[in-house]
Amino acid sequence: MLKFAPDTEVLLLDDDEHLRTALCQTFELAGIRVQAQGSAEGLLDALPAQWPGVVVSDIRMPGMDGLQLLDELAGIDAQLPVLLITGHGDVPLAVQAMRAGAYDFLQKPFASDLLLDSVRRALDVRRLVLENRQLRMALAGQQQLGERLLGHSVAARRLRQQVQALAPLPADVLILGETGSGKEVVARTLHDLSPRCNAPFVAINAGALAESVIESELFGHEAGAFTGAQKKRIGKFEYAQGGTIFLDEIESMNPEVQVKLLRLLQERVVERVGSNQLIPLDIRVIAATKEDLLLAADEGRFRADLYYRLNVAQIQIPPLRERQDDILPLFTHFMGQACQKYQIAEPELPAVKRVLLLGHDWPGNVRELQNAAERFALGLDLAISTPLQDLAGKEGLPLPQQVEAFERALIAAELAREHSSLREVAEALQIPRKTLHDKIRKYGLDQSSVGGNPPG
Repeated sequence: MLKFAPDTEVLLLDDDEHLRTALCQTFELAGIRVQAQGSAEGLLDALPAQWPGVVVSDIRMPGMDGLQLLDELAGIDAQLPVLLITGHGDVPLAVQAMRAGAYDFLQKPFASDLLLDSVRRALDVRRLVLENRQLRMALAGQQQLGERLLGHSVAARRLRQQVQALAPLPADVLILGETGSGKEVVARTLHDLSPRCNAPFVAINAGALAESVIESELFGHEAGAFTGAQKKRIGKFEYAQGGTIFLDEIESMNPEVQVKLLRLLQERVVERVGSNQLIPLDIRVIAATKEDLLLAADEGRFRADLYYRLNVAQIQIPPLRERQDDILPLFTHFMGQACQKYQIAEPELPAVKRVLLLGHDWPGNVRELQNAAERFALGLDLAISTPLQDLAGKEGLPLPQQVEAFERALIAAELAREHSSLREVAEALQIPRKTLHDKIRKYGLDQSSVGGNPPG
């Protein structure tokens, strides 16, 4: 199969070896990087996506001729410039080819300057086409990012920037984030904005696979490899060929599977259970974990060499409690989705409920918030636990009483947090210590959990 050199600008196809050699010398003297072969065999499979070069091909060649090649290339990339070389009797065919989308044709014999001029113009056209595509893809990517990775906070914007920067690159990625923070959403977005977007995205929750089947699920097996293996099975890695495989809860893999995964990542080959054949893989691996893998490695639960192999590029998803600015917009978004799903009117979100949402720590992150929004849309309780919960019964009271209830709940919530002294509580609330002391007495709050120190 033809292998493209990364800097190839012209692919020359001609079965006349002498002409091929002469044209290669012409391109090289002009500073144009060229690859040449005597037929179109293997070209279609080897052609890189978004290749920035042009094809120069004779019309009459053994096997696939120039017109057939033009038609096949148009199916892959209609804007790839193809220049055809014709003999005297092939001019009518060349005119037909121009109508079919060929960039130019040259009739033998032709001057070198004529060929070079046409190729340079074609290269300029190709660069403009690819630049425009990249701009359109970037705009589409920004729109997709905004639709999938929602949020206006600094942390949300930083996350979108990271995803946009890493998506088009071939590097493997390790995603770190708490349960429910959206690790699979980030992984799918990386895939959908990458050149692999038309190939499979295969998601695997390593923690949900039984140890007895995990190797077969991931790597596949041959018929008869073990009891019950009646026929050959293609594993997830092999099925993801050309695309992306997402390994969630990577920390839960057993040591034997970790060894096999390390080898797969190093050599980019997979070996089915019960087979000695190595199958080359062209995949991108995205792994995710909620644990500190280095700590797990220190404790002997995870291989350090596998961690470093996975951690080529890293994305840290911030927990929702660190994205306060995103809580209400996300809740409103999910509530709207739920109302559309159930075809019901969207309820009004009272101010007290907003306070409750902002006062919750969201240990389940975005997943928990989405669940709460769907429950609220259905007229059910939010099902969240927060020190501000007593505000729920204050709706309908006069404003001064609601303000007092809100102030009491905020101070109680801060007292319940881990503080070594009331001085820290006052600093967190940004009020003088004497004011804090007065309000604690006014509202009859319990300060015993705060180091037992009186404000002073």
